[in-house]
Amino acid sequence: MSTPTHAVPPEKAVPEASDVPRWNQFDTSWTIALFGTAVGAGVLFLPINAGLGGLWPLLVATLLIGPMTYFSHRALSRIICTSPRPDQDITGVVRDYFGENAGRVMTVLYFLAIYPIVLIYGVGITNTVESLMVNQLGLDPWPRWLLAGVLVLAMSAVMVAGRRVMLVVTQALVYPLIAVLFAVTLMLTPSWSLEGFGAAPALGDFSLAVWMMIPVLVFAFNHSPAISQFSVSLRQRYGTGSVRKASSVLRVTTLLLVVFTMGFVWSCVLALGPEGLQEARDANLPVLAHLANVMDMPIIAWLGPAVSIAAIGSSFFGHWLGAAEGAKGIVRGMADRTGDRIGDRPLTIGVSVFLILTTWLAGVLNPSILSLIESLAGPVIAAVLYLMPMYAIHRVPALARFRGRVSNVFVVVAGVVAVSGILLGLLR
Repeated sequence: MSTPTHAVPPEKAVPEASDVPRWNQFDTSWTIALFGTAVGAGVLFLPINAGLGGLWPLLVATLLIGPMTYFSHRALSRIICTSPRPDQDITGVVRDYFGENAGRVMTVLYFLAIYPIVLIYGVGITNTVESLMVNQLGLDPWPRWLLAGVLVLAMSAVMVAGRRVMLVVTQALVYPLIAVLFAVTLMLTPSWSLEGFGAAPALGDFSLAVWMMIPVLVFAFNHSPAISQFSVSLRQRYGTGSVRKASSVLRVTTLLLVVFTMGFVWSCVLALGPEGLQEARDANLPVLAHLANVMDMPIIAWLGPAVSIAAIGSSFFGHWLGAAEGAKGIVRGMADRTGDRIGDRPLTIGVSVFLILTTWLAGVLNPSILSLIESLAGPVIAAVLYLMPMYAIHRVPALARFRGRVSNVFVVVAGVVAVSGILLGLLR
């Protein structure tokens, strides 16, 4: 299977935009990898968080999240694809565009936005597998230090093995994940009901509900941690045609996310109703676990862990890419600006060891800080994904051809709404 693991030979590595080939397996591999990065463990709580605002705000948010996701990720990809140095990731590109000081600040923010989520996935995979062993398989649980160590090492080994292995494993996880999400969506259709949702709320309540829902959906659809390596990979393969190819891949990724993720959300919301959603929220349960408890559907008890493991695993890989990239950028920017003191291989090994040990430690300690971490990382993620690329397009001469577009204004407004909504949620 052809996967985006290395550049093509030099004479073919930088084609003109008009020579970009049609859709191929390379593009499919990255589409699935980006989809997997976005559909993480958060999808299990997304119907609860998004549905409690009511059907009309959810409808508006459903219409908005597709364009928001596509235009924001496209802008972030463009500032990397347009770099004259095809091997530069986002940390290097920002240094080139804004200087060393801004580059260092950006690198630290980028790392802090993504790294905590890697730790949380270490906790999530440990808890999910432990629950599966005890509740579904009837086994005695392993010592937590051992279980967390085995699981974190298994996921980390995929990343250490290289991008090709990561993409193959991601595909192996994401295809069943898509199938299960679609199956659950269809299984719930007989239980759909509009009872309890009532009429459209007053304008003030409606606006507030949409405002608070947008950040939740931004997180659920966020695949920015993998965008940098995705863009570098396309740049090395397609050269100046990478901008067009990235747009094509991101359109397909966004379409898949909207169809499968929002289809799942709407099916769960209509099946549970406002009272069921509130019960699930009060119980602090993933939506599939709550469905298994209240709908007498034993198959959900098995599908729940399967979806959780696939979602956590596939999303872990994309966030690992971003966290490792940020950590390397911090080391280069703070301790080895010229790149002469620390070789690429020792740096990669050191960063991998750091990520493995800290993720394992988080899995052992089992902190109950998922919502806190997401809330603190949220404003940074939204700013990096929505606002920073627009600022770069506005200020950097090399990106001037992307100025003056209505989509840019849309992304800026969406970014401000997302950041302010997150901050309002913290204050509330």
